[in-house]
Amino acid sequence: MAFLDHLSKTQKILLAVFCFPLLPFYLCYVCCCASDTESEEVEEHKGHKQITVEIHPKNRTPSLRKKFSFGKGKVSPKNEAAHDNKGFVNDQNSTQGYKTNVYVYPWDGSNLKSMLIDLNQFKQLDDYASKVGARNSVKALVQDLLKGTNRDIEKLRSIWMWVTHHIEYDVQGYFNPSQRSGSPDDVLRTGKGVCAGYSSVFQQMCSLAGIECQKVSGHSKGFQYKPGKRFTGSGDHAWNAIRLDGKWHLLDSTWGAGHVSKDGHRFTFKYNEFYFLTHPALFVEDHFPLDGQWQLLKPQRSLKQFEDAMLKKSGFYNSGLLSVKPEAPTIKSDGKTTVTINSSAPRLFMMSLNGKENHGILTLRPDGMKVDVYPPEVGTHTLSIYCKDPDSFQNMYEHVCEYEIQCKAVNKEMRFLEDLNNPVGPSWLSEQHGLREPSQREPMVRTNDGRCSFGFRVENHLALMAMLKTREFRMTDDQQRRHVFQSKKGDHVEFLVQVPRPGLYQLSIYGNNKSESEKYNYICSYIIFCNNPKVNWPVYPLQYATWKEDYELVEPLSGVLPADREVHFKLRVPGVSQVSVKARDRHNLSLGADGFWSGSCRTTGCVDINVMIKEKMADCTSSFILNYVVENNSASSPPAPVQTTISSTASSPPAPVWTITSSFALHHHLQLRIIASSSDLAHFALKPTASVSQKNQN
Repeated sequence: MAFLDHLSKTQKILLAVFCFPLLPFYLCYVCCCASDTESEEVEEHKGHKQITVEIHPKNRTPSLRKKFSFGKGKVSPKNEAAHDNKGFVNDQNSTQGYKTNVYVYPWDGSNLKSMLIDLNQFKQLDDYASKVGARNSVKALVQDLLKGTNRDIEKLRSIWMWVTHHIEYDVQGYFNPSQRSGSPDDVLRTGKGVCAGYSSVFQQMCSLAGIECQKVSGHSKGFQYKPGKRFTGSGDHAWNAIRLDGKWHLLDSTWGAGHVSKDGHRFTFKYNEFYFLTHPALFVEDHFPLDGQWQLLKPQRSLKQFEDAMLKKSGFYNSGLLSVKPEAPTIKSDGKTTVTINSSAPRLFMMSLNGKENHGILTLRPDGMKVDVYPPEVGTHTLSIYCKDPDSFQNMYEHVCEYEIQCKAVNKEMRFLEDLNNPVGPSWLSEQHGLREPSQREPMVRTNDGRCSFGFRVENHLALMAMLKTREFRMTDDQQRRHVFQSKKGDHVEFLVQVPRPGLYQLSIYGNNKSESEKYNYICSYIIFCNNPKVNWPVYPLQYATWKEDYELVEPLSGVLPADREVHFKLRVPGVSQVSVKARDRHNLSLGADGFWSGSCRTTGCVDINVMIKEKMADCTSSFILNYVVENNSASSPPAPVQTTISSTASSPPAPVWTITSSFALHHHLQLRIIASSSDLAHFALKPTASVSQKNQN
């Protein structure tokens, strides 16, 4: 005011003329300052200033609008703590509020849930809520469910458990919209509903419990989804977002309750914990909200990214799997496709191409698996991969992921057995069953001369046997066993293999715990490939039941001997007093300083030749341990000796009885009972022991 006193009257008039247009702004400034001063005085008295963000629904899919109230705060619903829900991303991907309440994409692998939860604390509550019967009204039901609950998370859990254990998916209503209702009262009355019914009744129950809950609609990769599908329209699924302690979380009670059969006509209750407070970075794998803000992610995913992304089903994460490659759902193949999966712990896997399990080689790793797929023909194929916890008591394999393979060329060499035993190759599982330190670590062995060997270190209680099979031509049961020769030295076992002709073979190894039973369980297998047209190996010599696993044969290894030839024999047979060869005459072998028996005989005039032993020199009998066929008689089956001991009171050697079963739920659960007769020709009787395991599909 002292400044105005020094101005003349003319100067004061000119100043008023120039400043008059600014008068309204000046008055506003004065008012605001006065209001702020008053507000600050009030807040200083209360101790702090409060800003609250509220979220309001818009149509079916909520839009996150913010309402600010200065100084007054928000009146919280009963049993709900008042917290600011700051930082939701708006439609232009700009961030509002002080702190973003979103989760980072991609998933960091730390937690399947959007908050840290100890599920063990809910055991008693889960048991109670899942057994509460239906009531006449939603309000009465919620009152029963909330008994004994204090925190919002407990109330939410009780509601979740009841809905997922009592509401059945309305498969008839899905195909006939006129016959279904989404109202909570109708869902409660009928005990059925589609996704809209699940989400509506869940929303009303939460509202009655004082928990803020929204209904979210969008696209989903659920029933009838195929890799590469494009999504249009207003969405085909509904789920819920709930607010706990000021933060939003996602859940889907429809998918948490169970799953629908492939034809869509049958619903099965199968509780799925995965869809309760799922981490948003995982939830977006199969849920895409029409309002992108309900992804709760930063950055948000576009619809195209959602469509192009590989679908990792809930079973993928429930099984402790971490990643899969390739990441695209569609694969272009030139005859071979490789898929790898990483896991947090050892897991069992199985694969199928168009519903068949014999078009690929699956190998287990401690941290996952690898599968090489060979489509049988040009065109489009569906590859499905399943997983199981080896410690689980259930035979159920969960469907974890699926690919579409577009094959442009076929690898005609890879024609596997119809009953191919997967997994192939040594692994943590074969070690668990007693096969350690394998000499061949790869699942496929290529041989140019048609011969190969497989060695292992084994425990003393384990007895082994092996069989060689192919689909190139028919092999008799006797040939399947006699193209493999087994020997053991100490704790080391070796399988010698010589293939009869070029082709693709599978060597299957079975084991038996000597102290428990006579059943031989499948342990491990290899693929053997030979493309040399000159290969034509005969069988190994026939081993009688008296041949022991610690015996070792050096020569001759061929079970078919040339006619009119001098043949040298060398073998290690510990603990016996005599080893002889019975041709036309009997020839005793000599024991060398190296512990091997050796000698020779001629094959002239012989149909077959037998190797015999005496355990004690005073024994009057000799037992047959090996049998050879002489070449000019090889067209016929090996003759069965009338007696296998040289004695006037001779008796046939004991016939070994082997029962082979698969140790995996993924195989066909057949027992092969092999009974070796006096001629050691095998007879097989197939005995089904269990049905093929179901494959869980979300």
